[in-house]
Amino acid sequence: MSARSGAPGHQSDEAHEEITDETTDAADDADGFVLSTRLIAWVLTIGGLLGTAASFALVVEKFLLLANPFHIPSCTLDAVLSCGSVMRSPQAELFGFPNPVLGVIAFPVVTTLGVVLLAGARLPRWVWLGLQVGATLGVLFVHWLIIQSLYDIRALCPYCMVVWAATIPVFWYTTVHNLDRGYLGVRTPLLVRFHSTVVTTWLLMIVLLVGQAFWSHWVSLFG
Repeated sequence: MSARSGAPGHQSDEAHEEITDETTDAADDADGFVLSTRLIAWVLTIGGLLGTAASFALVVEKFLLLANPFHIPSCTLDAVLSCGSVMRSPQAELFGFPNPVLGVIAFPVVTTLGVVLLAGARLPRWVWLGLQVGATLGVLFVHWLIIQSLYDIRALCPYCMVVWAATIPVFWYTTVHNLDRGYLGVRTPLLVRFHSTVVTTWLLMIVLLVGQAFWSHWVSLFG
């Protein structure tokens, strides 16, 4: 009797696990949301991992440079693609310590939130708003650094560019998610629906600015 009753129970558990795997996306569709939680989860996880790795590499290179002023960072390839030039600039320590330390602190938090979402958890509104504040400050800081790199320092740090590429999608998809859910007090369905177009255009614009700022260098390399 118990053996017969055990089989349906086991099947029920398996069915529950299958349903759980699809719960997030199904709930999103049922609630009328355009952007799935699974997408934002992957953006946070991948962006967080890339940002953490690049920030950690920059911190290591910075300490090696402090220990040996003649050290050539691994991300210094030529006069333009030069982490060393960027690291030696005043902009590299805007708050009195190496900027990448902020990334080493912030990006693991982003990664953790992404993994938690992938595991099926639902984050409360205050967590999303906290992430929104952090991502907004991060993207503003990154764009200030982009301007400094292109037009003042006149050098590009490859590891820094990885941080740029990680920060922008994290900010954008956090914002789109919060707009889609109404967490920011307003909904913008059109912006949410074309989320990938906006972020792709954004990143391409930065690529174009980098190309324009160092055009003669690229021509000398590939011309």
